[in-house]
Amino acid sequence: MKKVYFLGGLGADKRAFSVLDLSFCDPVFVDWIKPVPRESLSHYATRLRRQIPEDHPIVVGVSFGGMLACEMAKADPLMKVIIIASNKSANEFPFYLRLGKYFPVYRWLPDKLIKSGRSLNWMLGVKDKAQRKLLSDIVADIDPAFLKWAIDAILHWREKNAPVNVTHIHGTADKLLPFRYVKADYKIQGGTHLVSINKPQEISSLLKKLI
Repeated sequence: MKKVYFLGGLGADKRAFSVLDLSFCDPVFVDWIKPVPRESLSHYATRLRRQIPEDHPIVVGVSFGGMLACEMAKADPLMKVIIIASNKSANEFPFYLRLGKYFPVYRWLPDKLIKSGRSLNWMLGVKDKAQRKLLSDIVADIDPAFLKWAIDAILHWREKNAPVNVTHIHGTADKLLPFRYVKADYKIQGGTHLVSINKPQEISSLLKKLI
């Protein structure tokens, strides 16, 4: 059985994959490490890569984790990387998110507001009570300092070229990273930014096929 390394979204842990059927592989959920001040996405990905002992691993990244996986893929062309609800390069961001680097209001948001899951329900495409509960639990455990650093690192991501060893899965109803801005290899009809949670059967089957 193949060992597969999973990287979650912003502040998210293995709960982001909790509703997937991963019985076809040996899943390893990589924990976040503490960033250093003003650390770039590329530099953080290099340090996080040290948590993965294999030379040319299979890595699945969701959202923020997908961007980090792309940085790892760029450094190691023999890696097999699958990203879900993510971007392969900074070119796939919608223009209004790019403006965030010039107007970094997120740096001054109070921690209480950052940890308020209610404001995320619409943006992330939460579909039902169980998904709201799961998102609420994940958000409650987020370190606000980590979240602010990650947002800053994402908005200042300079990578323009998509690695060739990356397979991209994206939902057509993603509001945070709209489908029309990315070049996905596989589309999940009606999938939101939480496509791994609200379309688990489709994602599980596709991952089994690709891995």
